[in-house]
Order: sequence, then C-alpha cells, then structure tokens
Amino acid sequence: MARQGQDAPIPASGGRRSAVLSRLHRHGPGAAAFWLMALVIGIAAGFAALGFRKGIAALQTRLYGTDDMQLASVAGGLPWWWVLAIPILGGLVVGLILDRFTPDGRVRAVADVIEGAALRGGRVEMRAGLASAAASLITLGSGGSSGREGPVVHLAAVIATWVSARINAGGITGRDLLGCAVAGAVSASFNAPIAGAIFALEVVLRHFAVHAFGPIAIAAVAGTVINRIEFGGVTEFILPDKGGLSFYAELPAFLILGLVSGLVAVVLMRSVFLAEDLGDRVQRATAMPRWLRPTLAGALLGALAIGFPHIIGVGYETTSAALTGRIGLGAAVLFAAVKVLAVAVTIGGRMGGGMFSPALVIGSLTGLAFGLIATGFLPEVSGAETVYALAGMGAVAAAVLGAPISTALIVFEMTGDWETGIAVMTAVSLSTAVASRLVDRSFFLTQLERRGVPLAAGPQAWLAGTIPLAAILRPMDDPRAAPGDACRALIAEGIALRAEATLEGALRLFERTGADFLPVLPPGATEADAAPMGAVFRADALGAYARALAETAAEEHD
Repeated sequence: MARQGQDAPIPASGGRRSAVLSRLHRHGPGAAAFWLMALVIGIAAGFAALGFRKGIAALQTRLYGTDDMQLASVAGGLPWWWVLAIPILGGLVVGLILDRFTPDGRVRAVADVIEGAALRGGRVEMRAGLASAAASLITLGSGGSSGREGPVVHLAAVIATWVSARINAGGITGRDLLGCAVAGAVSASFNAPIAGAIFALEVVLRHFAVHAFGPIAIAAVAGTVINRIEFGGVTEFILPDKGGLSFYAELPAFLILGLVSGLVAVVLMRSVFLAEDLGDRVQRATAMPRWLRPTLAGALLGALAIGFPHIIGVGYETTSAALTGRIGLGAAVLFAAVKVLAVAVTIGGRMGGGMFSPALVIGSLTGLAFGLIATGFLPEVSGAETVYALAGMGAVAAAVLGAPISTALIVFEMTGDWETGIAVMTAVSLSTAVASRLVDRSFFLTQLERRGVPLAAGPQAWLAGTIPLAAILRPMDDPRAAPGDACRALIAEGIALRAEATLEGALRLFERTGADFLPVLPPGATEADAAPMGAVFRADALGAYARALAETAAEEHD
C-alpha cells in the first residue's frame, strides 16, 4: 500500500461513491484525500468523545441526581444502601456485557490501541471495543473510580479501524488514521488541541514523524471544535490565582515533589496490577463466572464509597477542590490513599475506565499535601500551595501515562495557567524519570509487558513477531529450496518450525541450533509423519528482519 502523498490522486468528481471506495481500497488515499479523511475522523472522534461524556453525565444524573462536578457532595447525602447498590448493579451489567461480547471478559483501553498501532497496522478489535465503551460508560455512570479517556481513545480507534478496513489501509496509513482518531478524541475530551495531537504521537504512535503531524493536528483541532461548540472555550478547572511561584528559590521543592509524585504513581500502578493478579487468582480458585467479578468489585467499591464518597466517578470535583486549596493536609493524604484503593478495585475488578483522570485526582491531592507542608515549613520563600497541587497533578499523571510532554500540555490547557509551567515541567521531568525505572516506562506498556507484548523494549524486541513465515518461506518446489533429505533429517532431530510460527520463533531456533535452514511443517502436522512444506533460510530470515527494522526507522524519521 502506498503512503499518503505518494498514491495516485482520487478523481475530484464524476465517479460514483462505490467507484471512489473501490479506488481507495485498491490504491489507498492520496494526499488531499488523506487530509480530508483526517478531518472527518477528527470530527467523528470528537462526537464520540462528546457522546461518551454526556452519556456518563446523563447516567450519573439519573442514578445520583447530579453529574461529576458535584457527585461527591451529593452522594454524601444519599442513603447508604443506595450508594452501595448502584455500583453493584453497574458491575453486574458491565460483567454481563463483557462476558457476552469479549473473548476474555476484559475491557479494551489505551494499551490495546498502542498494541494495534505497533503490531496490527493501526487496527483494534471492533466488537470488543464497542462492548468496552458501553461497559466503561456504565462503570463511570454508576460510580466506578476510573477515567473516561481510556474508553474514549479506544472508541476513536474503533472508528479509525472501520475506515482503514473500508479503504484497505496499509501499515503507515492505518497507523496515521489511528493517530488522527486518538488526537480528535483526546482533544474533545479535555478541550486541549495541542495536547491531543502530542498525545497521539507520544503515547500511541510513539514517534514524532513529520508526515503524521499535519493530519493529526487537523484532527485534534476538529475534535476541539466539537467540544467548544457544546461547552464553549472554558477550561476544565478554574484556579484561584495565576502564578504564585517564588521561582528560583522554590524550584528545589518542585524537584522533591517530582520524586514523591513518581513514587506515588508507581504505588498507583502496582496497586492496580496487584488487584488484577489477586482477582485472577480468586477467579481461578473459585471457578467464578466472568460476569461476577465486576459485580463483586462494584460491591467493594460501593462499600468504600459509603465512607468516602469522593472516590465515586471521574473525580473532577475532588480535583477542583485540591487545585483551589479547599482540602486540608490530613484529608488530602487520606483521600489520595483511599482513591488509590478505589482505582485498584475498579480496574483490577474489570469494571472498565481509564487511568488518566484517577492520576489527575491523586496527583492533585499529593501535590496539595506536599505544598501545605512545604509552604508551612518555609513560608517566607514559598508561593501558593495550590501551585504544588497543579504540579503534582501533572507529575503523577505524566508518570502513569509515560507521556511527560502531552501530560504537561494537558494540565496547562485544562487549567489555562501557563505561568507556572516551569514548576509543572520540573516536577513532571523527575516523576517520569523515577517511575520509568520502576515499571516498564508507563502503565500501558507495563500492561502489555504483562501480556507478553514487549513494546517497551523497542521494535527490535517485538518486530520479528509480526512477520509470518510465509513471507520468507522457500517452498519445496522452489529452485533454491532446501534438500529434502536434509529437511527430513532435521525433522527427525526435532528441529522444525510450524507454518503458523513467525520470524521471531525462527530467529530463536537459528540461534539455538546454528543451522543454515529450518524445515517448516504444514499446519496441524506431527513431526513423526509430516513432509516439510518448505524451509526458512537463515539469510532470508536475517534479511527480512533487517528490512523490517529499516522500514520502522524510516517511518519514525520521515
């Protein structure tokens, strides 16, 4: 498939819709068509993000009587049995949806989008993705302690996947379309066009290729316009003061805050992984049906919410209170600890949702607690403690996402406070440096590593696993085929590959045996009676691996 900008131009007029689609399917989009598609995908992703957000608000209003900006206050005045019952019922519905429409009962989110960009040509699972969006909407609407950005990112990726399938998009084009969808969704979710574009490049595509930036920026702007048509140009959070930083004298405190925030982020991530492992062990030991796990998680969450209603939902009310200094030191520490537990229960219990918004809540509470201590210890050289809340919010979120650039930009755009940027950037840089040493760079990449997908190690670690043996196989009737007797001798020694294997398995076997070629058995055949269908030669395997690495490098540096 040719890349955008190198494809044959699509006729400007005169063709029927089916003819245009057929041409796109055969040749891919040209430059002008691709930019138009980026705009359309950005608009579609923006509407998807808007619909998801309003759906959560509508469900919260129906169940709790208000949306997320006042959810904790209102929930604190509801009968205890109602606060307990809502997450249980939400977890039951989520469990039934995931059990019916996903193969493993697991919600799809950002990690799956990153995997789709790296390994699947920009594609994600569509059926499971739509089910995950519905499950996450119900989770958040019924009080789940997670975020809306993960489901929205995957929902946008489903849109890009559908478009890629319709036009038969190849690797680079499919990934760029995916990046456009993600940028549009993130921008619409947070009213943050700059951060949305950088997030798609930094987190999902994991490179800053020039050829991708233009279309992705267009999609990000389109998603932002959708948000502003509905909500206007207001920021998500309103800060009481602009600035308030004593700059140079105070910067060492923000370095320390960055270290603390990095450790808090690691505690948050490992708590979720511990909860997932514990849930898996309990599920296996008790033969628990898959649909029951989110139900039990909802029960634990509801019980926790009776005493701590601030954990319910996305948590923007709590974040706003922290950023405006309306929470005391003891309460900030306690709320942060309980929020970590609630997030672990929600995500580890497979209820759905994302990690970004919880990281913002916990980060703002961490920063506020640190700021109250720091400004109380040295008040004569200190600014406002709310600046620490802002810096902590960005620092914890950046460490969780493994995205210091886009997270810092999201914080700036969500608050409209660019004057304290030096404090935020100082804390963000230290937090990501600390957390990346203690996990596999980010929450998402660690999730993939736990599933056996080593994307954090770079393309040299996973690229060979994407190349099928069929691409380098020499069949037995090939003039350059391996000798039949030599192939059968290797098979008798147990040295052979299966047709469904990838280049990764071939390279491992070459390294172990030192053979010049390896016989390949047909699918389902046994070594005792199978005749080889062909062989893979070491030179061909190494050449294919080198070409794949070169293509990846070319894409990333274009």
